[in-house]
Amino acid sequence: MVVGDFAIELDTVVVGSGPGGYVAAIRAAQLGQKVAIIEKEFIGGACLNVGCIPSKALINAGHTYYNAKHGDFFGVETKDISVNWARTQEWKNDEVVARLTGGVEFLLKKNKVEIIEGEAFFQDAHNLRVITEEGAQSYSFNNAIVATGSRPIEIPGFPFGERILDSTGALSISEIPKELVVIGGGYIGSELAGVFANYGTKITILEGADQIISTFEKDMVKLVENDFKKKGVDIVTGAMAKGATVNGDRVTVEYEVKGETKTVETDYVLVTVGRRPNTDELGLDVAGVELSDRGLVKVDNQGRTNIPSIYAIGDIVPGAALAHKASYEGKVAAAAISGQPDVVDYIGMPAVCFTDPELAAVGHTVASAKEAGLDVKASKFPLGGNGRAISLNQTDGFIRLVTTKEGNIIVGAQIAGPNASELIGEATLAVESGMNADDIALTVHAHPSVGEAIMDTAELALGLPIHI
Repeated sequence: MVVGDFAIELDTVVVGSGPGGYVAAIRAAQLGQKVAIIEKEFIGGACLNVGCIPSKALINAGHTYYNAKHGDFFGVETKDISVNWARTQEWKNDEVVARLTGGVEFLLKKNKVEIIEGEAFFQDAHNLRVITEEGAQSYSFNNAIVATGSRPIEIPGFPFGERILDSTGALSISEIPKELVVIGGGYIGSELAGVFANYGTKITILEGADQIISTFEKDMVKLVENDFKKKGVDIVTGAMAKGATVNGDRVTVEYEVKGETKTVETDYVLVTVGRRPNTDELGLDVAGVELSDRGLVKVDNQGRTNIPSIYAIGDIVPGAALAHKASYEGKVAAAAISGQPDVVDYIGMPAVCFTDPELAAVGHTVASAKEAGLDVKASKFPLGGNGRAISLNQTDGFIRLVTTKEGNIIVGAQIAGPNASELIGEATLAVESGMNADDIALTVHAHPSVGEAIMDTAELALGLPIHI
């Protein structure tokens, strides 16, 4: 009971309905818990509504347009290709996002998860209030899983508005820009730069590091840089954005590179310099939950905070900010509440960037393996030797397996090329299961397929290559 207000009693409450939250809620319900989920904005969270899903929809639409305009090498000749951007946005919103978010809501209800609309604020280890426009309601709970995700970082000199956009704004933009400056060439910046480059937008990427998408290896990123160059994208590395001046429908961006101040004019600016965990307005400090200096929640290997009744998962805890990582952690936390021994113990966590070509990686690189004390070698198979990649006219790429010299255990993989986001699943299974190159080489792969190249790479690792 909360002083001055009747508290509705809950068993397990999940705060946030993104890919971490809704998965945690469904799994907890499956394990016999009575579950409620609190969402302040939209079911499915940022990922389904303004992130992973809508961005991939626009990426696919951009590919369709680009391929239609550049299909002459196939003998496909087209004229007067145009884009109905309003229809593209309508399709993205009504036929992709709405379908998925509606599906998530259906799954929650099917699993008897109560949906509570409003903003949660913790009062202590077992009580919170949910605030809405109409008022507030207090709830008591036995256990809580916090899955509130993250939001784009706004940097000084670039206040978000009509012409200076965060990723959410870029996904909902009402027109295809003629010119676009992207500040930050990480995953999000490079993916969205690729969307509009495929539509013919003149793109300038300002990146502070010495390469874009710096979490991937240089030979992988080089392929993306080459594609960007072919599409007229200017990439400026070692650049520090200083400020932007909006004048009507034009924006002047000032930046510094090698000690020299430069400017570039554009229609819009997209700022993608990272994301901030949504932990600052939840009352976690009031509940006594420990946070890091960056606002991340400190958790154990079951997602439990220093307050035994409160768990945290996803972007608000240490580690990569990946939707599939959040889902995985949500299942572990739900199981832990049910008294099961599940812990976060993955060996390989795949990462994907949906650029042209797609990039994907899991487990160790050669450098990280050596730092971990492993004696490894790398085997790299070019997609120019793969029949399916040739038939797709997408031979710019490769598959690399990192294996131990003794036993040929697969400890890492990097894939650049068509459908890398799909192919990384086999490599992830190999890393997670401790497979060796023989396991892959002896697995019959369908022909013709890009996936065959994983088998070819495994054979290369064994010193028995057929197609190279």
